[in-house]
Amino acid sequence: MNKEEAYEKLKKYGQLHVLKYYDELTEEEKAALLKQIEETDLEVVSQCSKKEQLNQKGKISPLSAMQLPEIEAKKEEFMAVGTKAIKEGKVGAVLLAGGMGTRLGSDAPKGVYDIGLTKEVFIFQRLIENLMDVVRLTDTWIHLFVMTSDKNHEATVSFFKEKNYFGYRPEYITFFMQEMAPATDYNGKIFMEAKHKMATSPNGNGGWFSSMMKWGVVDKIHEAGIEWLNVFAVDNVLQRIADPCFVGATIQTDSDVGSKVVCKNAPDEKIGVICLEDGRPSIVEYYELTEELMNAKDENGAPAYSFGVILNYLFREKALEDIVSKNLPLHIVEKKIPYLDEKGELIKPEEPNGYKYEQLVLDMIHELNSCLPYEVERNYEFAPIKNKTGIDSVESARALCKENGIEL
Repeated sequence: MNKEEAYEKLKKYGQLHVLKYYDELTEEEKAALLKQIEETDLEVVSQCSKKEQLNQKGKISPLSAMQLPEIEAKKEEFMAVGTKAIKEGKVGAVLLAGGMGTRLGSDAPKGVYDIGLTKEVFIFQRLIENLMDVVRLTDTWIHLFVMTSDKNHEATVSFFKEKNYFGYRPEYITFFMQEMAPATDYNGKIFMEAKHKMATSPNGNGGWFSSMMKWGVVDKIHEAGIEWLNVFAVDNVLQRIADPCFVGATIQTDSDVGSKVVCKNAPDEKIGVICLEDGRPSIVEYYELTEELMNAKDENGAPAYSFGVILNYLFREKALEDIVSKNLPLHIVEKKIPYLDEKGELIKPEEPNGYKYEQLVLDMIHELNSCLPYEVERNYEFAPIKNKTGIDSVESARALCKENGIEL
């Protein structure tokens, strides 16, 4: 893209200020800015003025989960089906690791955070160790696709190499970068984070498969014969990945997607709830749960919305290709966004000052016809690290690791 083409694209979306410093940039910086303008989807910022009309919820009703007693009763059957699929190479895993450890007080990728007490135990290491359990159980290496972002890609790849992939076979690990979306002020004007760079952020956890397609990773999935993808977030250090029982249950029930869920520890716990929306599988975020939904009961008198999602899903790969052929809903989220002021100086705001534009995995679920909510034991599979201390923190994750006999 040359300057004239960039000008026309920016003009169309009312973003000509992006070229404000162009004439004072080096040739290298000019090339970088033009490349970013070419690759960035500016259509999303046009949605800013319509944000009130976006993502209106439909009629919410309960979706029953497969609970622990039923899973235990059918465990042998599920394990056989899941193990067969893994041995046949039909199951891959996707790690969503585009974030930074900012809330943990780190400027490094979140996955490189060390939760060890007497030795080094990194978040990435814990996840690889969990996946290695299945490799040993099935005597089969599983393809792992690691999604990074432009803010942490090089650091993440270098870290894995430096740590010798924590014993995982490197030919089974593929890195790809998440697509980025522009960040704007409240009027939809894109912020600049440097004179040669628009402010951007990852396009949400619903952008992972479209990013795989953009990077050509889906071709590798087809070549390997992978039919199921277990996508999971970086911050849960106890989660089981490519779990044969979960895989088997999802396949056996002919579900388009399986979703690991935990029984909520309180009606107002900050965790999304699995449900039906207008008769299709869906997730209601904790901040969208009304008092009525929190207190609703099922036919047995139990809480109707008691199972929360932990961002560990098993998707049928063909269904994912159908989903990305459509436009997923856009979520406009208020955030703190560093930006250049009128003098060209970088400002790091202490309060939210604009919007980020995201697609969410919950909307992928809603595009599908069937979903299996699959209950797992909280203390065995759910140790999220969101904060440094308190609830869902490094402290609480360490305690749960110790409870499970993991040496830190």
